Amino acid sequence: VQLQASGGGLVQAGTPLRLACAVSGSPYATRATAWFRQAPGKQRELVARLTSDGATTYADSVAGHFTISKNIATQTVDLYINGLTPEDTAVYYCNIEAWATATSGKQDYWGQGTLVTVSS
Repeated sequence: VQLQASGGGLVQAGTPLRLACAVSGSPYATRATAWFRQAPGKQRELVARLTSDGATTYADSVAGHFTISKNIATQTVDLYINGLTPEDTAVYYCNIEAWATATSGKQDYWGQGTLVTVSS
C-alpha cells in the first residue's frame, strides 16, 4: 500500500488550494483517510479525517476553512483549503488506517508529504 500526496507549492495568502491523496496497492479495506501537517519546529498534527462511512473530523484550528472529501472522479481523498494564511505553512501528509489483506491487521500508512508554503 502506497500513498501519494500532491498539490502543494508556494501560494499567496487567501488563495484556495486542493491537496490530493492517491492510494495505490489496493488495500483490502480502509477505515479512514486523514490529512496531517507538520509546521517547522512543531509536532505533526491531525487536521482532517474522513472515515469510510463518511464521517468527518477537523482540528479546531482549521474548522470552517479546510474540507476533506472523497473525489470520485480522481479516486483521491482531497483536502480543500480556503483562506490560507502564513500560519498554514507546513508539510501536509496523508494517512490511511487500512488492512492490506484480509488476514493482516489494521495499520497506518503514510505518504511522503507535500509542502505548502503560504506567502503574505
